[in-house]
Amino acid sequence: MSKYIFVTGGVVSGLGKGITAASLGRLLKMRGLRVASQKLDPYMNVDPGTMSPFQHGEVFVTDDGAETDLDLGHYERFTDENLTRYSNLTSGRVYWNVLNRERKGEYLGQTVQVIPHITDEIKHFIYMGAQDSGADVLITEIGGTIGDIEGQPFIEAIRQVSLEQGHENCLFIHVTLVPWLSGSNEHKSKPTQHSVKELQALGIHPDLIVTRVDRPLEQSIKDKIALFCNVKKDCVIENNTMDCLYEAPLMLHRHGLDTVVCRELGLSGEMTGLSAWEEMVQRIHHPSRHTRIAIVGKYVGLHDSYLSVREALYHGGYENDTEVEVLWIDSEHLTEQNLEEQLQAADGILVPGGFGDRGIEGMILACGYARQHDIPYLGICLGMQVSVIEYARNVLGIADANSREFDPQGEHCVIDLMEEQVAILRKGGTMRLGAYPCKVFPGTVLERAYSAPEISERHRHRFEFNNTYRQQLEKAGLTVSGTSPDGTLVEAVEAAGCRFHVGVQFHPEFKSRPDKAHPLFRELVRHSLKK
Repeated sequence: MSKYIFVTGGVVSGLGKGITAASLGRLLKMRGLRVASQKLDPYMNVDPGTMSPFQHGEVFVTDDGAETDLDLGHYERFTDENLTRYSNLTSGRVYWNVLNRERKGEYLGQTVQVIPHITDEIKHFIYMGAQDSGADVLITEIGGTIGDIEGQPFIEAIRQVSLEQGHENCLFIHVTLVPWLSGSNEHKSKPTQHSVKELQALGIHPDLIVTRVDRPLEQSIKDKIALFCNVKKDCVIENNTMDCLYEAPLMLHRHGLDTVVCRELGLSGEMTGLSAWEEMVQRIHHPSRHTRIAIVGKYVGLHDSYLSVREALYHGGYENDTEVEVLWIDSEHLTEQNLEEQLQAADGILVPGGFGDRGIEGMILACGYARQHDIPYLGICLGMQVSVIEYARNVLGIADANSREFDPQGEHCVIDLMEEQVAILRKGGTMRLGAYPCKVFPGTVLERAYSAPEISERHRHRFEFNNTYRQQLEKAGLTVSGTSPDGTLVEAVEAAGCRFHVGVQFHPEFKSRPDKAHPLFRELVRHSLKK
């Protein structure tokens, strides 16, 4: 039987529920337990796939093609477990499923209500997450804060899970803010008390309270929180703001989080692997080298839009004993006049994924600058398409080369809509999504990075390399280094004459880990050190 841990948040959003859940997952895995993670999001979108990166941040894609919340990236990076479609659920998806069942007559004429139909749908998803993963422990984070109207069905659902599974098999962790008031030089526990009171009014009594603080918490405040919130003294866990995300598991272990969780749930297991994580954190804090990688994108106003890309760059640095400084370059403001000024400090250039024509010309300029100056370049999804357009324009001599996405009536679309996408009108969940195999060609930069003849990577796109131009581009020096196993879809290209100028149609950032950097990011950083 799986054990269930539910993580809720109070007072304000952005307290680090996701990092707390991910860190706990890592610690329990180090104790030899099988761990799975979920995020339940109260917003009404069916999934994050059609949401603006400026509002929501990046969309994280799983192997099985689910478009999910960015917190799932934290879960995968910390636990090194590949998540699935049973790892992210929204209110929109819940209501969509319930209303479709009602239209099919599956409720046999019943009046459809929030309780039991909506809550039953949520519980079904939670149970399927445990069943599908075969986990000893399922950690489920509830998005938003206590008191949010749209989050109430999720809170009610996890209350019912506790009744059905028995409290000995369920644990409630509440993450809350304990602010420091500089005027009186003291921490204040009242926000936590009120947040817990709100949670208790909804029928849930937290077993652990994780206090988010910017400075160490006095024992007297911990004791006060324990007393007024009716939890054991050692169940008030301090969660300090850390310089590096990957310190969080070590910090929470020192404060006893995994020890208390195992005691409360009756879990056993010896801690192993903690020393390797500690050594990794030591390397992170004491790099011997430094490099600067420019991320040239259109959503740089919100760095979470490229969260996995940024983290993967850091991972590449860790493996090269190098501190990676990210230079954020807004492609919309990049011109021929300021190109040198904006990019001359970059030791490497990365153009990430995205949609729409805004900022594309700036990305093409950055790609061309990297190729002409032999600055290591990695193009991801849109960044790969940009590299093909740049090469077609400036090397092959097709001045109006473009993508069908940016110029629907264009004469020379070296990037075109995939054949199976032509008749699709609905935007949500209809792209080429999830993991697909890729054949790696021998003697290429791609092969040297992966050291494998075939790889599997995650995709999220509608447009693809136009094979009509393949022979011309290859003759001009653009190497096709990876394709689908049948050779019909170009998955990776490389510019001849450059040390590292690689474009990939897939998203390698989703599979990078802090203690196991993705090969392409490792190699990008390694080559950037030789600028």
